[in-house]
Amino acid sequence: MSERMTLTRRETVAGAAALALAPRAAGAQGGPVQVTGMQVTGVVYEDRSGRGRRGPDDAGLPDVLVSNGREVVRTDAQGRYTLPVSDETAIFVIKPTGYALPRDADNIPRFAYLHHPAGTPAALNLRFPGIAPTGPLPASVDFGLTRAEESADFDVILFTDPQPESHAELSYVRDTAVTRAMGLKAAFGMTTGDVLFDDLSLYARQNRIVGRIGLPWFHIGGNHDLNFEAPDARHSRETFKRIYGAPYYALNHGGVLFLMLDNVHYLGAATGSASRGGRYEGRIGEAQFAFVEAVLRETPRDRLVVVAMHIPLATDLGPDDPVISTVDRAALLRLLAGRPCLSVAGHTHTTEHHYLDAAGRPGAPGPEAHHHHVLTAVSGSWWSGPPDRRGIATADSRDGTPHGFHVLSIRGGRDYTTRYVPASEDAGRQMRIVLESQFRGADLAGLPDTRLNELFGSPIPAESVGTTDLVVNLFDGGPKSRVRYRINGGAAIEMVRTRRPDPFVAALYARFAATKKSWVKAEPSSHIWTARLPRDLAPGTHRIGVEAADEYGRLHEDGIVLEVLAGEGSPRRI
Repeated sequence: MSERMTLTRRETVAGAAALALAPRAAGAQGGPVQVTGMQVTGVVYEDRSGRGRRGPDDAGLPDVLVSNGREVVRTDAQGRYTLPVSDETAIFVIKPTGYALPRDADNIPRFAYLHHPAGTPAALNLRFPGIAPTGPLPASVDFGLTRAEESADFDVILFTDPQPESHAELSYVRDTAVTRAMGLKAAFGMTTGDVLFDDLSLYARQNRIVGRIGLPWFHIGGNHDLNFEAPDARHSRETFKRIYGAPYYALNHGGVLFLMLDNVHYLGAATGSASRGGRYEGRIGEAQFAFVEAVLRETPRDRLVVVAMHIPLATDLGPDDPVISTVDRAALLRLLAGRPCLSVAGHTHTTEHHYLDAAGRPGAPGPEAHHHHVLTAVSGSWWSGPPDRRGIATADSRDGTPHGFHVLSIRGGRDYTTRYVPASEDAGRQMRIVLESQFRGADLAGLPDTRLNELFGSPIPAESVGTTDLVVNLFDGGPKSRVRYRINGGAAIEMVRTRRPDPFVAALYARFAATKKSWVKAEPSSHIWTARLPRDLAPGTHRIGVEAADEYGRLHEDGIVLEVLAGEGSPRRI
């Protein structure tokens, strides 16, 4: 996501490289069942042979959900289904618990058949190829599934906004988040939008890279995955659909329903600008609501529902801004009311926890509130910042969180937690602790770049102690988190959650302005805690220990050494 309402497609990126047409969903084959009128029929079957084509011993599977993106039906005792269909329709199976979807060589699940008889209109002149004509409907659109053991205890890797705008930045994704994720055990992974940054020719390489994690990997589109040449929303996902299939869909795993929604509603080309880009808003829309309602009607009310999307339902940066929040979120919450549920999103390159009331307004945590988690961006500050020792941008996010991702853990098919995983830092590091004195701002001009941390560390003169704040950024903190500190193991002192920019990241961006994208700046963070140091803290060397309980009550501990100098003046730097 970019902060600008008008999005620019980088002209420095190489032009469209023609991609090979993605294969149709494995198992979608012709058969003896006839199509009449504007209906599609087919069979969901158990692919016992693993051939991707129904054989004589492959029995039909009853009670499996199939959808056309609006209506949802169950297969009959023989595994057959019938659905209304029109041109430009995605027909897809909703994976049931205990079965696996076919995957291609890059571990992308293939569960949809695109019915686009004429293909993407040539008159659109899309920069990146759309859908080739599919011709008439096959006599039977079939979907093969294979049996798979699924525990009610499982993990899901949550990526959002990898957003590489060049091959170099795609290499950053490879060498940070993908490499870190390869060491994790999970049932599957997902990317909740901005898979790329406008250059959709990179899909093939990104799929090969992420596919090496070795897990089924699901995708939903972001605003930077759009075909900006489309005049409106109708054809704005042509390249995405060609690569991944249905733009929104659902699946079940371990008794949990996952709703994968596309809430980037494209409003057309940018006006008053010669740049290649477009306008959009966060909107789920009537068709997807009909789909969600139909799926929920077939789902027991005690089942956990996880909803994934790109644009947050609401965000700390602007809960009523349609570019960074979802305008029709209250309608979704009405459909989810009374069900155990969680929703996740990306887009803002911040890390946030919200507890929404029935109208979708952020409020206090409680049993009736809907938990909405805005995930850490894989690209952090859009791959901005000084390079690390590998030459990779440090990419600290604008709210101070180091770039990374999350892991969703489900236990018993009902209880859930999420955890933040830094992509380039120590995987156990969950907070940054700095000291900020109002009298140290002048140090910014004279401090060498390599010693930035001295701005927010120690030693500090004794006369500055009473004007120095301890600032803790609990990277994945939120309204339910609690932070306190102790000096030399003494009594715990509670810290105050304070909406403000992270001072370390603000200074980082200021000192390394040439290494960041032009729109990147430090924004108020929703997970900062502050406390003023005791004025009577004696000169000497002290241990400050910080204890933080996160949104799920888990304890995280870290600390720093504080040196207080006797007498006046700052230490002489050599």
